Amino acid sequence: MKKIITSPGSYIQGSGELKNLVEYYQALGSKGAYMIVDKFIYDTYKSEIVKSFEENNVLYEMNVFGGECSRKEIELHREKLGVCDVVIGIGGGKTLDASKAVSFYSHLPVIIVPTAASTDAPCSRLSVVYKENGEFESYLPLTSNPDMVIMDTEVIAKAPVRFLAAGIGDALATYYEASACEKADAVSMAGGRTTKAALALAKLCRDTLLEDGVKAKLAVESKVCTKAVENIVEANTYLSGIGFESSGLSAAHAIHNGLTVLEECHHMLHGEKVAFGTITQLVLENRSMEEIQKIIRFCQEIGLPTSFKDLGIDQVSDEKLMEAAKASCADNDTMGNMPFEVSPEDVLAAMKVADKLGRE
Repeated sequence: MKKIITSPGSYIQGSGELKNLVEYYQALGSKGAYMIVDKFIYDTYKSEIVKSFEENNVLYEMNVFGGECSRKEIELHREKLGVCDVVIGIGGGKTLDASKAVSFYSHLPVIIVPTAASTDAPCSRLSVVYKENGEFESYLPLTSNPDMVIMDTEVIAKAPVRFLAAGIGDALATYYEASACEKADAVSMAGGRTTKAALALAKLCRDTLLEDGVKAKLAVESKVCTKAVENIVEANTYLSGIGFESSGLSAAHAIHNGLTVLEECHHMLHGEKVAFGTITQLVLENRSMEEIQKIIRFCQEIGLPTSFKDLGIDQVSDEKLMEAAKASCADNDTMGNMPFEVSPEDVLAAMKVADKLGRE
């Protein structure tokens, strides 16, 4: 079986890059930029975003993202494209996934501009599609990675610290899921076996998180960008993005997807649920108590959930928890990439142990 590693055409990280979007657009298109933008970013940074387009007489259309990366939202933007020849997604993970999906169906280049380092989605050739009620629907494999990923660290450092923490939670799963996929000889999201390069990036991702995560959190709480923040932005976005896509996903993200069936979890961010999924995966794998406790302590320092109470599901019945466990083992999900068979009963048991450990 072939091995595949994928990455965006360009990854650009620096302070003030939001002001340079017209330059990056002009490298790909000439008829007009179609921007899909988070509501908060639209309200806060609209003038900064469009200034360079207007100064250079470059056409653009800016539309506010509806909030959910659903098929209805994707189709809505496809119908509005007009003559625009490049899609630019500016905002959080779901905005970016919707932008990638619009570019995929419309056969147009796409520039991805995260305004928080909250997920590893920006660099990937994948969109996660949700139902309009926020429940996970399916993964949408794309034919290519984004043409460009632009990270403005000045903007990211001013985003709520919870977003950075959620990105750390999402990225924390990368190494453990990659390791499971390698042991299982599983097919990655890129369509091939795990590469040594992707595994090395996944390990570097985890090591960077553990080294600089807490320092970066403290800096962002003060709305400043330090070397630690720069390192965590790269780990959350690029290292995790390449690591997960070219190594594979397994239990942690499958458990996240299972948790989306619980309405009580809908207020939690993607990476927050993934963090608990990672702890649950470590229990499933029967990792050493020392390693499990190290990851739990790290999550607690970052402010990530380590218990049912933290997730808001401490009053949820075992029957409903079993629904989540069953959903995590669905045929179209990634639990099958574990190097051993995992049943819904196994997942429920591991979740309960993870909850108990996370409360201690």
